[in-house]
Amino acid sequence: MLIAHLPSGYILATYLLERVRNVPVKASWVIAAGMLGAVAPDFDMLYFFFVDHGQVHHHRYISHWPLLWLCLTALSLGWCWLARTSVVGWLLLVFSLGGFLHVILDTLAGDIWWLAPFVDQRYTLVTVPARFKPWWLNYMAHWTFVIELSICAWACLRFWRRRQALVSAA
Repeated sequence: MLIAHLPSGYILATYLLERVRNVPVKASWVIAAGMLGAVAPDFDMLYFFFVDHGQVHHHRYISHWPLLWLCLTALSLGWCWLARTSVVGWLLLVFSLGGFLHVILDTLAGDIWWLAPFVDQRYTLVTVPARFKPWWLNYMAHWTFVIELSICAWACLRFWRRRQALVSAA
Protein backbone atom coordinates (compact mmCIF):
# COMPACT_ATOMS: atom_id res chain seq x y z
CA MET A 1 0.00 0.00 0.00
CA LEU A 2 1.22 3.43 -0.90
CA ILE A 3 -1.56 5.92 -0.20
CA ALA A 4 -4.43 4.09 1.53
CA HIS A 5 -3.08 3.56 5.05
CA LEU A 6 -4.12 6.95 6.44
CA PRO A 7 -7.64 6.79 4.91
CA SER A 8 -8.03 3.20 6.14
CA GLY A 9 -7.29 4.38 9.68
CA TYR A 10 -9.98 7.02 9.34
CA ILE A 11 -12.50 4.43 8.15
CA LEU A 12 -11.58 2.08 11.01
CA ALA A 13 -11.88 4.79 13.67
CA THR A 14 -15.19 6.16 12.42
CA TYR A 15 -16.73 2.69 12.27
CA LEU A 16 -15.52 2.02 15.82
CA LEU A 17 -17.13 5.27 16.95
CA GLU A 18 -20.42 4.21 15.38
CA ARG A 19 -20.35 0.74 16.96
CA VAL A 20 -19.06 1.56 20.45
CA ARG A 21 -21.32 4.19 21.97
CA ASN A 22 -19.65 4.80 25.33
CA VAL A 23 -16.08 5.61 24.41
CA PRO A 24 -14.53 7.77 27.17
CA VAL A 25 -12.51 9.72 24.60
CA LYS A 26 -13.36 12.60 22.28
CA ALA A 27 -14.22 11.39 18.78
CA SER A 28 -11.45 13.50 17.27
CA TRP A 29 -8.87 11.73 19.47
CA VAL A 30 -10.19 8.31 18.45
CA ILE A 31 -9.93 9.27 14.78
CA ALA A 32 -6.41 10.65 15.30
CA ALA A 33 -5.33 7.45 17.12
CA GLY A 34 -6.76 5.25 14.34
CA MET A 35 -5.07 7.26 11.61
CA LEU A 36 -1.76 7.43 13.48
CA GLY A 37 -1.83 3.70 14.13
CA ALA A 38 -2.59 3.01 10.49
CA VAL A 39 0.63 4.73 9.41
CA ALA A 40 2.77 3.87 12.45
CA PRO A 41 4.35 0.71 11.00
CA ASP A 42 5.85 2.84 8.23
CA PHE A 43 7.70 5.07 10.69
CA ASP A 44 10.38 2.41 10.26
CA MET A 45 11.15 4.05 6.92
CA LEU A 46 13.25 6.60 8.81
CA TYR A 47 15.47 3.78 10.06
CA PHE A 48 15.35 2.10 6.63
CA PHE A 49 16.70 5.16 4.82
CA PHE A 50 18.92 6.86 7.38
CA VAL A 51 20.41 3.99 9.37
CA ASP A 52 19.99 0.76 7.44
CA HIS A 53 20.41 2.47 4.03
CA GLY A 54 17.92 0.06 2.46
CA GLN A 55 19.89 -3.09 3.25
CA VAL A 56 16.93 -4.95 4.78
CA HIS A 57 13.33 -4.90 3.52
CA HIS A 58 11.50 -2.62 5.95
CA HIS A 59 8.67 -5.14 6.27
CA ARG A 60 11.14 -7.37 8.12
CA TYR A 61 11.43 -4.87 10.96
CA ILE A 62 9.50 -5.49 14.18
CA SER A 63 7.15 -2.60 13.36
CA HIS A 64 5.69 -4.75 10.57
CA TRP A 65 5.39 -7.96 12.59
CA PRO A 66 1.75 -8.94 13.05
CA LEU A 67 2.72 -10.40 16.44
CA LEU A 68 3.62 -6.90 17.70
CA TRP A 69 0.22 -5.51 16.72
CA LEU A 70 -1.64 -8.52 18.08
CA CYS A 71 0.15 -8.16 21.42
CA LEU A 72 -0.54 -4.41 21.56
CA THR A 73 -4.20 -5.07 20.75
CA ALA A 74 -4.45 -7.76 23.44
CA LEU A 75 -2.73 -5.49 25.98
CA SER A 76 -5.05 -2.59 25.21
CA LEU A 77 -8.15 -4.82 25.29
CA GLY A 78 -7.11 -6.01 28.74
CA TRP A 79 -6.51 -2.43 29.81
CA CYS A 80 -9.96 -1.38 28.56
CA TRP A 81 -11.57 -4.36 30.30
CA LEU A 82 -9.90 -3.57 33.63
CA ALA A 83 -10.40 0.18 33.43
CA ARG A 84 -13.39 0.81 31.16
CA THR A 85 -13.05 4.58 31.38
CA SER A 86 -9.31 4.70 30.69
CA VAL A 87 -8.59 7.22 27.96
CA VAL A 88 -5.11 5.79 27.36
CA GLY A 89 -6.46 2.23 27.10
CA TRP A 90 -9.00 3.21 24.45
CA LEU A 91 -6.53 5.28 22.45
CA LEU A 92 -3.99 2.43 22.55
CA LEU A 93 -6.69 0.02 21.39
CA VAL A 94 -7.64 2.13 18.37
CA PHE A 95 -3.96 2.82 17.63
CA SER A 96 -3.04 -0.88 17.73
CA LEU A 97 -6.04 -1.85 15.59
CA GLY A 98 -4.87 0.74 13.06
CA GLY A 99 -1.38 -0.79 13.07
CA PHE A 100 -2.79 -4.28 12.62
CA LEU A 101 -4.96 -3.04 9.74
CA HIS A 102 -1.80 -1.60 8.14
CA VAL A 103 -0.12 -5.03 8.19
CA ILE A 104 -3.22 -6.69 6.76
CA LEU A 105 -3.39 -4.17 3.92
CA ASP A 106 0.33 -4.50 3.21
CA THR A 107 -0.21 -8.23 2.71
CA LEU A 108 -2.23 -7.50 -0.44
CA ALA A 109 0.73 -6.58 -2.62
CA GLY A 110 3.69 -6.47 -0.24
CA ASP A 111 5.64 -9.08 1.63
CA ILE A 112 4.69 -9.52 5.28
CA TRP A 113 6.41 -11.98 7.59
CA TRP A 114 3.22 -13.20 9.31
CA LEU A 115 4.99 -15.74 11.49
CA ALA A 116 7.96 -13.56 12.48
CA PRO A 117 10.05 -13.90 14.56
CA PHE A 118 9.47 -17.66 14.64
CA VAL A 119 9.44 -18.42 10.90
CA ASP A 120 11.41 -16.54 8.23
CA GLN A 121 8.75 -16.80 5.51
CA ARG A 122 7.13 -13.89 3.72
CA TYR A 123 3.53 -13.90 2.56
CA THR A 124 1.73 -11.82 -0.05
CA LEU A 125 -1.54 -12.21 -1.89
CA VAL A 126 -0.45 -10.62 -5.17
CA THR A 127 3.01 -10.17 -6.64
CA VAL A 128 3.59 -6.86 -8.38
CA PRO A 129 6.09 -7.35 -11.22
CA ALA A 130 9.05 -4.95 -11.33
CA ARG A 131 8.80 -3.29 -14.74
CA PHE A 132 9.32 0.41 -14.11
CA LYS A 133 11.73 2.73 -12.38
CA PRO A 134 11.23 4.27 -9.89
CA TRP A 135 9.86 1.29 -7.94
CA TRP A 136 6.60 2.96 -6.87
CA LEU A 137 5.42 3.22 -10.49
CA ASN A 138 5.06 -0.56 -10.49
CA TYR A 139 2.45 -0.29 -7.73
CA MET A 140 0.65 2.64 -9.30
CA ALA A 141 0.40 0.82 -12.64
CA HIS A 142 -0.83 -2.42 -11.05
CA TRP A 143 -4.55 -3.26 -10.69
CA THR A 144 -4.19 -3.37 -6.88
CA PHE A 145 -3.78 0.41 -6.92
CA VAL A 146 -7.49 0.61 -7.79
CA ILE A 147 -8.15 -0.92 -4.38
CA GLU A 148 -6.07 1.83 -2.78
CA LEU A 149 -7.96 4.50 -4.70
CA SER A 150 -11.24 2.87 -3.63
CA ILE A 151 -10.20 3.02 0.03
CA CYS A 152 -9.34 6.70 -0.40
CA ALA A 153 -12.71 7.39 -2.07
CA TRP A 154 -14.51 5.46 0.69
CA ALA A 155 -12.77 7.56 3.36
CA CYS A 156 -13.66 10.78 1.53
CA LEU A 157 -17.28 9.67 1.29
CA ARG A 158 -17.37 8.82 5.03
CA PHE A 159 -15.80 12.18 5.86
CA TRP A 160 -18.33 14.04 3.74
CA ARG A 161 -21.28 12.10 5.24
CA ARG A 162 -20.05 12.65 8.81
CA ARG A 163 -19.61 16.35 8.07
CA GLN A 164 -23.12 16.57 6.59
CA ALA A 165 -24.55 14.83 9.67
CA LEU A 166 -22.79 17.32 11.96
CA VAL A 167 -24.06 20.28 9.92
CA SER A 168 -27.65 19.01 9.89
CA ALA A 169 -27.53 18.24 13.64
CA ALA A 170 -26.50 21.84 14.43
